[in-house]
Amino acid sequence: MSTTHSALDHVGHWPVNIGTAANLSGISPKMLRHYEALGLLGVVARTDSNYRQYSLADVHTLRFIRRSRDMGFGLDAITELVSLWHNRRRSSASVKRIAQKHRDELGLRIEALQAMQRTLDELLCHCPGNDRPDCPILDDLAHP
Repeated sequence: MSTTHSALDHVGHWPVNIGTAANLSGISPKMLRHYEALGLLGVVARTDSNYRQYSLADVHTLRFIRRSRDMGFGLDAITELVSLWHNRRRSSASVKRIAQKHRDELGLRIEALQAMQRTLDELLCHCPGNDRPDCPILDDLAHP
């Protein structure tokens, strides 16, 4: 059992305030308000004093969002994934399409980062790293 599930199991009462929801989900209160404004949580209950009150389902959704962000999904994809997650009549093909697109985009970004790394390796090989002012790294950056 994960630590977060254990923490959820030990909450004395639901709903919880924004600080507790933030701690349980690993998302800052500011981002919780942002996700609520984007409609990712639906309507969050409020007290008579207008304080937000998060249900167990809200915290599960926040944890889903956090995990999606940790996987690098953008907000548009997360919005779609949350909607699909809540829709029991969804098709897994829709979810797979989103994940495949994200994986393909990650692959392109990884290739670009590896190309940058190879370029830096080459520049580092040509830089003597001594006390002289001549620097092939700076020369290369100055002449794209």
